[in-house]
Amino acid sequence: MKSPLVIAVPKGRILSEALPLLAAAGIVPEPAFSDEDSRALRFATNRADIDLIRVRAFDVATFVAHGAAQLGIVGSDVLMEFAYAELYAPVDLGIGHCRISVAEPADMAAKDDPRGWSHVRIATKYPGITRRHFEARGVQAECVKLNGAMELAPILGLAPRIVDLVSSGRTLKENGLVEVEPIAEVSSRLVVNRAAFKTRGEVVGLVDAFRAAVAGKAAA
Repeated sequence: MKSPLVIAVPKGRILSEALPLLAAAGIVPEPAFSDEDSRALRFATNRADIDLIRVRAFDVATFVAHGAAQLGIVGSDVLMEFAYAELYAPVDLGIGHCRISVAEPADMAAKDDPRGWSHVRIATKYPGITRRHFEARGVQAECVKLNGAMELAPILGLAPRIVDLVSSGRTLKENGLVEVEPIAEVSSRLVVNRAAFKTRGEVVGLVDAFRAAVAGKAAA
């Protein structure tokens, strides 16, 4: 008997947007999945051949790339940062819309011109994206790796600028920061382990189910 397919889903904001798409694709997690007090990380679904795991957004790509999960839902920011060759991203799910941007304190931005930058020190959890972006402009980027609370870096003198995800911009504003340069638009993608896509026919069926779910959402 084949082991169940494992779909990795991210904790946090994207998950609430992903659940209706999962349901439209015919996948409904067990009740414990919605229990905020539960510490479980792996869950059964209404389908005996599919389990869900709930992990950090950055870890979704790692689980799928290494074959521990066969499919996952992950932001295109994570795919850009890690560029795993083992991942295939066949469906833009049309959720989790935001952008990766450079931000700095408002008083600095008032007299700053990004076109004049030659060297920048930036706090970010995206050092790969950040370096590639600035290298393409001929700017040297010194990256300070942080995993959260990015907005504190300029306030406390760790780095004058940050590169982070921006949605409404409210968090930036409340911390005295403003966007000065967008890097990329972001949305969530269905990702598939390439080997599993070739060897497990049911994976292809799931990709088609997600495509249909996205098309149905767009038509609604």
